[in-house]
Amino acid sequence: MKKKKVLSLLLATAMAASCLTACGGSDAETTEPETTTEEGTAEEGAETTEEGAETTEEGAATEEEAITATIKVWSPSEDQSEENGNWLATMCEQFKTEHPNWDLTFEYGVCAESDAKTQVGQDATAAADVYMYANDQLTDLIAANGIAQLGGETETYVKETNSQAIVDSVSVDGAVYGVPFTTNTWFMYYDKSAFTEDEVKSLDAMIAKDKVSFPLNNSWYIASFYVANGCTLFGDGTDNEAGIDFGGDKGAAVTKYLADMVANPNFVNDKDGSGLAGLRDGSIKAMFSGSWDYAAAKEALGENLGIAVLPSITIDGEAKQMKSFAGSKAIGVNPNSQNPQVAVALAKYLGSAEAQQKHYELRNIVPCNTELLQTEAVQADALVVAQNATFDTTSILQPFVANMSNYWTPAENFGNSLLNKEVTADNAADMTEQFNTSLNTSVAE
Repeated sequence: MKKKKVLSLLLATAMAASCLTACGGSDAETTEPETTTEEGTAEEGAETTEEGAETTEEGAATEEEAITATIKVWSPSEDQSEENGNWLATMCEQFKTEHPNWDLTFEYGVCAESDAKTQVGQDATAAADVYMYANDQLTDLIAANGIAQLGGETETYVKETNSQAIVDSVSVDGAVYGVPFTTNTWFMYYDKSAFTEDEVKSLDAMIAKDKVSFPLNNSWYIASFYVANGCTLFGDGTDNEAGIDFGGDKGAAVTKYLADMVANPNFVNDKDGSGLAGLRDGSIKAMFSGSWDYAAAKEALGENLGIAVLPSITIDGEAKQMKSFAGSKAIGVNPNSQNPQVAVALAKYLGSAEAQQKHYELRNIVPCNTELLQTEAVQADALVVAQNATFDTTSILQPFVANMSNYWTPAENFGNSLLNKEVTADNAADMTEQFNTSLNTSVAE
């Protein structure tokens, strides 16, 4: 009878009815994913499609109705580490106490946000009820029927407690597919004994003075230079047919700038942790990364650690603002869950201000909840200020249209060509056109 009551309530809206179709699912057992390391680097290969998208409404069962359920929850290993306070288990147990009529057992699995589309996509019917994902994987998760569209109170909560840019980062065609818990972008760490606050506003001023590390052959980073000079990806980022425009005079001018930068003895390519190693031994005075490297950067520089938004670069005598790719990380719900009402409530709780506060305290995960960002302690934190200021002012929302999959490999290869000095200031124009063509050539061709 209890199941019938739940189903009848789920049928209250057409969107909830679509969830029932998905929730009739399988009894397949979940295999715990392999442990993976959390990274800030964005994933490749988004494919935009709305097939398989499902909607889950919170409130399908009332607190007065007893429910017994086992809920599978996946998160990065760092969120389950006793050394880090085991954030995930702590929050799930608190959620359990707040729902006394729900007899819940949690099964925990390890899955980094950057691996969600792979782990969930292997078999969405056997994947976790609730998991964490990086937003650039959203269209792949939808295509795999692995993520539910949120509605009702949960959708309202997402929209009322986040900036519009963050809401957009977890939305496709206006539908919301997750509860965001942090922004995801990169900025600059620097040695305050080497650079002044004024000098870190200009990358040219910094490189003229001391050694600076930048991951030039990392696709997630190199675009920042081209976007600074007016180059575009898919128009406003949402027009798949518009393609990528890194060509012409504006693109060539950036390529020439990068070739000159590589030739500068104060430039060091950051790869395999060399930037952090340089901060530790003093051979490098600045590097570009995100919140995931904060603890290591703090350990390396101590009181001399400076954190700042991206600097400008000088193109043809004009200052141009570098702009990073930006997105969010969010809590997703599996539309194949046998307990959708519990799964949605848990996702909302794991993305709540309370959970974000605990995440911040235990792991320096920068919150995005608008009320939490107004608290005195959070506003006084240079890490929070830099990450959210970068998200708001010196970044673009990373496109997750289908043809974005064409970008990653050519961008990495072009960075390598610059580092190998196959691309020079003299051949910048021709090489840029070849680069732009490759960016707009399907990986399947």
